Amino acid sequence: MHQRNFALDRRLAVTPEQPEDKDQFIDLDRLLNIAWRRARIVAVAAAIGLALGIAYLLMTPSTYTAATRILLDENLTRYAQEERNGSGPMQIDTMMSSEVEILRSSRLAHSVVAELDLHRNELFLDPPMSPVAWLRSQIRSTIASLASSGEKGAGLSEAAQIGRAAAILQANLVAERVGRSFAIEVRYSAKDAALAGAIARAYANQYLADQLNANFDATQQATVWLQSRLENLRTEWLAASLRAERFRAENNLTAVSGELVSDQQLSEVNEQLILAQAETANARARYQRFQAIIEEGPEQAVLSAVIPTDIANSASLNELKSRYLNMVERESEISERFGEDHPQAVTLRRQSADLSRQIYQELQQVTASYRNEYEVAQAREQSLRDNVGARTGENSVAGEALVELRELEQQSSALGTLYQTFLARYEEASQQQTFPIAKARVISEASNPTRPSAPSKTLTLGLALVLGMFAGTGIGAVQEFRERFFRTGDDVRRALGIDFLGYLPLVAKDGSEGDAAAADEDPGPALLKLAVNAPSSLFAETLRNARLVADVVLQEKPSRVIAFASVLPREGKTTVAANFAAMLAASGQSTLLIDADMRNPGLTRRLAIEPQSSLVDVLLNGHDWREALLVSRQSGLAILPATTRQRLSHTADLISGKAMRALIEDARGSYRYIIVDLPPLGPVVDARAFAPLADAFLMVTAWGTTPRALLRATLENEPQVSGKTLGAILNKTDMAKLSRYGSFGGAERYMGDYADYYLDGAAGRHAASG
Repeated sequence: MHQRNFALDRRLAVTPEQPEDKDQFIDLDRLLNIAWRRARIVAVAAAIGLALGIAYLLMTPSTYTAATRILLDENLTRYAQEERNGSGPMQIDTMMSSEVEILRSSRLAHSVVAELDLHRNELFLDPPMSPVAWLRSQIRSTIASLASSGEKGAGLSEAAQIGRAAAILQANLVAERVGRSFAIEVRYSAKDAALAGAIARAYANQYLADQLNANFDATQQATVWLQSRLENLRTEWLAASLRAERFRAENNLTAVSGELVSDQQLSEVNEQLILAQAETANARARYQRFQAIIEEGPEQAVLSAVIPTDIANSASLNELKSRYLNMVERESEISERFGEDHPQAVTLRRQSADLSRQIYQELQQVTASYRNEYEVAQAREQSLRDNVGARTGENSVAGEALVELRELEQQSSALGTLYQTFLARYEEASQQQTFPIAKARVISEASNPTRPSAPSKTLTLGLALVLGMFAGTGIGAVQEFRERFFRTGDDVRRALGIDFLGYLPLVAKDGSEGDAAAADEDPGPALLKLAVNAPSSLFAETLRNARLVADVVLQEKPSRVIAFASVLPREGKTTVAANFAAMLAASGQSTLLIDADMRNPGLTRRLAIEPQSSLVDVLLNGHDWREALLVSRQSGLAILPATTRQRLSHTADLISGKAMRALIEDARGSYRYIIVDLPPLGPVVDARAFAPLADAFLMVTAWGTTPRALLRATLENEPQVSGKTLGAILNKTDMAKLSRYGSFGGAERYMGDYADYYLDGAAGRHAASG
């Protein structure tokens, strides 16, 4: 019970399938380990891909590509055509796209077919094909034949052959603009280098010829249309001009220097009326000014009047006014000095009054003359105004006719302008019709290619290699994700939560370690003594480690019953149990090996002799178990075999019955170690039935064969077995492949060094004994 609790404590300390550290987003060590482990698959797949690439290159015919470049140059026609405004970027892009579509057109393809007679060229129509293309062609032809209900055609007509050749041309032609330039590159791919070069050159020639033909056809059609249109325009122009002249004569719309006579007369009278209105306004202003001066009275009129210079007596009036002002000034001075009654002051006042009356009379005469001038100007203005009204009435009648005349003249002028424009275009089209230069030229003529353009050897081999590596990586990834078996001790600890006791290498039937051709499904007698015959081997070292664990856990047990179990048949459980018992016996420990697999007694069959009594006889018939023992004279190992003469179905009752319990209790008094070889766990219940009698279990698991989920589920369903399980041993380990599954720095990477160490130690011991 103490040992079982100890095992349970260890199971609780290690939880199965514990999650790994999640702090590390990508486990580079694990990824590198997987890559190194699956490197052989990747290498094989890459080699296969490379071989397929080489086969593809050998079976695929070469393709040759010839290229020519055509430059669209407007300057070629600048001497024959008018300069046009520059086009914007959008218009240039549209123009270049249009030219590319012309090169790809079926009309140009038909022209090339006709030039090179390609519809009769078998090399062009039926070039050599790669296996893939041939298979695709066969599938298409089969589908076409089935769709045609088995009817056979009588052969293609010449037009159909030309159409087929044109379709092939369009499929293999590439025309595209070179960057942002005005150049267009035309490339054609064919299976023959000379044919590719000839087609590329023919495309360039046919494109230039097509431009010339298109220009010629367009100008010819424009010329014919313009010629007929010019005749109609000339007739219409002459008729409109004649109608205008007749209307002018009928309505007496005589013109001088491009203007009607009535219009000229009305214009002159208007000018005279304007001048008369100005003179009338001037005369009225002068009259009104002097009339206001006269109305102020004689004395005030003399002081405020300004004598104009345009009257006849302006000089005498100015002299009188000057004398008057002097007298008034002198009179004022004398009056201030001697008084107003002074005789000289009185005389001066009388004289100034006479001058004032005289000047006033003169001003009245000037005002009368201004009134007469004003009346005359007013009469002249009225006369001119009456004349303008009369002439305006006359011109209103002529104006209506003039409007109609101008409409006729505008119609005639428009037809004349249109006629001149069409005449200029006709002359320009006539000149361009014979102009032999296109707006394009070949700047890089296609030559016959000297090297194939496809398939690219470097690209094909590189792609095949990469695809092969991808395929190998995919296969390796699938295998890695489908890995459900035990490969390392870490797998045992994570999946089962029990101790890992070591690796037992794959051995041959003769007992030699290594990658034997056949596993030890039915090992010979040499395998049962491998740990004794090769004590320095890894096989023996692993069993010694299992013994150490058992001694530590079962140290309080004077006699220890250790059962060996496995979850599946043929995992090497019997071989491991026999070697473990032989190793214990060889070390001087009293050991009993019991073959408790009564349904399939493999250990008993491998013995050299046929036992006279067996475990079945002891349990069923009450025989003494000591009489049924077989003892090895070399190691002293005692073996209690099972029967090979009969098949039993109720073995679970036997192995868990009182007789078996009594046998174990009796054997404990004679042997320190009792090793029991049990049937596999699973549907056979013998191992579970024996669990109460065992002190410990050692689980034997086949490397790379036993599913982890199966063993984990079995142990979880059998707590009596799992509670007493000391650990697991990975048997039949392929030591050459083990290092691929170990992590960097793990013990699995250094198993080769350990093996060399054991071999060196064994060699030294042999040399010392020798």
